[in-house]
Amino acid sequence: MSLEQQLKDRLAQLSPTHLDVVNESSGHGGYFPGKESHFKTVIVSQAFAGLRPVQRHQKVYAAAGDLLAKDKIHALAIHAFLPEEWAGQDTTSPACAHAPKN
Repeated sequence: MSLEQQLKDRLAQLSPTHLDVVNESSGHGGYFPGKESHFKTVIVSQAFAGLRPVQRHQKVYAAAGDLLAKDKIHALAIHAFLPEEWAGQDTTSPACAHAPKN
């Protein structure tokens, strides 16, 4: 099973009303076809109620668990929202300074 799917499965335990996991590895240095190292997640869940942003990230890290090990996911961008916060949020990722040049 791909790391992307494993991450989706793990984050499902937070009962998201919206979950988007994007493999952004191709935009980073050292990329080769099939590489899974850099991900972005947009997760909307009531599980974040009453939590500060850092606590929301900690909750996501806990759910991801060992997928964040050295030989698995190298970087995880987290956009964690309550349902009422999510509308209109820009979750665009910046370009990586080490991205492959065309």
